Amino acid sequence: MKRFELVFPTKVYFGTGIVSEAIKKERELFGKRTLVMMTGTVLEQLGYLDNLKSILTEILGEDNVFLFQNVSPNPDIAEVAEAVAFGKENSVGSVIGFGGGSAMDAAKAAAVGIASEESIYDYLLNGYEPGPGTLPVIAIPTTAGTGAELTKGAIISCREKRIKSGIRGRYLIPRLAVVDPTFTYRIPYNTTMETGFDVFSHAAESYLSVKATAFSDMLSETAIKNTGLYLRRLSEDLDDIKARDAMSFSSMLMGMNVRDIGNCLPHRMQYPVGALTGTSHGAGLAALYPVWLRYEYEVSWERVNDVLKWLGYGMADTGGEAERMIRDFINGLGLNRTLKDLGICNMSGEDLAGMVSGNLKNDRLGEVPGICAKIYDESMGQFD
Repeated sequence: MKRFELVFPTKVYFGTGIVSEAIKKERELFGKRTLVMMTGTVLEQLGYLDNLKSILTEILGEDNVFLFQNVSPNPDIAEVAEAVAFGKENSVGSVIGFGGGSAMDAAKAAAVGIASEESIYDYLLNGYEPGPGTLPVIAIPTTAGTGAELTKGAIISCREKRIKSGIRGRYLIPRLAVVDPTFTYRIPYNTTMETGFDVFSHAAESYLSVKATAFSDMLSETAIKNTGLYLRRLSEDLDDIKARDAMSFSSMLMGMNVRDIGNCLPHRMQYPVGALTGTSHGAGLAALYPVWLRYEYEVSWERVNDVLKWLGYGMADTGGEAERMIRDFINGLGLNRTLKDLGICNMSGEDLAGMVSGNLKNDRLGEVPGICAKIYDESMGQFD
């Protein structure tokens, strides 16, 4: 059996209605002042922001809680730079990411920049690694998808350069994660399905990764089975509370796998798609997955069949059958869109492949010449 190490640097509170209890118990972590970062106005409209603000102001004091909402669904480095300046101006001692993966990633990046004399642009564009002075990050997810509450990366775009990349390092890992599934109960259909597919993709890719261990395999199996059952249930009934809770739990588990094992080609390949189109991470993954899984079958057919079995399908005898099964799953979630549907036009697979960055060797396909261009090209057409 492969050797591995287990480290749990994030303290996790999980449960419905657990936010107030968690913040009171961990009061010292926040410092005197904290910055809350979130995307858009949806959480405000749902009343979730007022709920969190009332808890924070009761514990920290009204003058010690600052809000920054200028974060887009694909957070841009310019937005992070603005948050950094705002946080420095108000001498904050911690940063809360409240929302989906975008809010949590932006909060991580801001925590780096506020505590550093270096430009936040250097961390993203020149590969600077965050140091131990990074401010404490508190992650409070409101979607069941990214697992960013436990990961060591902040995925940030630079629209000026048309790239989407990451700031990474162990000091980015949130010190505290408060996972309260009630924040996901009123999330709309498309967001629920797209973020839920991200849970599945984290589970499938960490299972198919060359770094997979017995421990990560156990977590992957649990998350894939939960997604196969409960995301399908949510596609039929968004008010299924048991399914919402199970997806939040699975998302959290996959945060550990993303942190310790990483992902395969689809995640690296989605970043250019997201940067070019502004579409969600889950939507881009769903567009790439069928073709990728067909090719992945050729290098890891036994593990691909495990993934399909846990999703509720039979054994695939060919890569084409594996592709048809995953297309069926994606169709059932209403995510059956091609790269062209997402807005990729007048670009070849080779053009897109030239925008893929980072280490691809975590995927057994990663060293196959031209594989990214092939997957891109074959993901452009009709989604059958």
